[in-house]
Amino acid sequence: MLTSLMMTAGLGLAACLPADAAPVCAVRAAAVPALTRLQDAMAEGRFVAYQPTELKIWDGNPVHATEVSIRADLKALRPWFDGLITYGAHSGGEKVPAVAAELGFRAVVVGVWDPSDEAEISRALEAWRAYPELVVGLSLGNEMVFGRRGTWMEQAAAIGKLRRQAPGLPLTATEPFAEFLMPEARPLLAELDFLAVNIHPVFEAWFAGAPPFNWADFVVQVTARLADEAFCGPVMVKETGVPTGPAEAGFSETMQVDFYAELQKALPSSRDRAFAFFSAFDAPWRVYDFNPVPGHHPEEAHWGLFTETRIPKRVMEELTPISAPAR
Repeated sequence: MLTSLMMTAGLGLAACLPADAAPVCAVRAAAVPALTRLQDAMAEGRFVAYQPTELKIWDGNPVHATEVSIRADLKALRPWFDGLITYGAHSGGEKVPAVAAELGFRAVVVGVWDPSDEAEISRALEAWRAYPELVVGLSLGNEMVFGRRGTWMEQAAAIGKLRRQAPGLPLTATEPFAEFLMPEARPLLAELDFLAVNIHPVFEAWFAGAPPFNWADFVVQVTARLADEAFCGPVMVKETGVPTGPAEAGFSETMQVDFYAELQKALPSSRDRAFAFFSAFDAPWRVYDFNPVPGHHPEEAHWGLFTETRIPKRVMEELTPISAPAR
């Protein structure tokens, strides 16, 4: 069954890769100390993908997140998570590393939403310089190529420019897994220190008829293929999960619980491969935000482990805390 699932999962998009395609990457000495801290956090900690609950986008206009709200968000997360992956250093999101340091998080991968925004790049680098032991990486853009906001060569050039500004900071970019298996991705992959990838079994045609074991095993198999054919460095699954709604689409909190229970068994954290829980909080506004896939996407409101008002869902009852509650 697993073979047939993989064949129908869109991995055929990479069929034009040579049969003997070797993974690409390069070890950059300046970035090794921070990359080592990232790998330590991958192996020993627990990451969650996080965007502040107050930071919303309406008609392309961001709503600013306050430090008070960010602190409340991170206090809610801290008993279960010590690593964060963010999406932007704008509209208050740049405050996340400072609050995370205060609350005892061990690792933050700072996201930059718009690689062409010099001010956002500057704020991300300021956070790294202020908290060099905490900020273990920077993710330049999220699904830029898939969302047609940039090209592979533009992304590679942006990574190269950023590396000249911050040679000691591990760099990555994020795309859905099938994009990284395309031959056109290789110039960008060669510029990365670690890989941040989105793998969502819920968007595969077979998902609804498969048991939770297969949902998790799909993530494992895709991650293995990326390591075998695309990228030879650490692989962080930045986004994978099951939304808890809408119920009429067949989603539920039970499905979310079952998925993460299977994934934790199937993909134990290591220095080479790990996953982040996706995502920290529900975001109802995302239903109306830009989506590169045409159509209505009500599931975008329900990915959270917590509601938008920070109420934990059932999955949090099943997740063992890793630290004392934040004060």
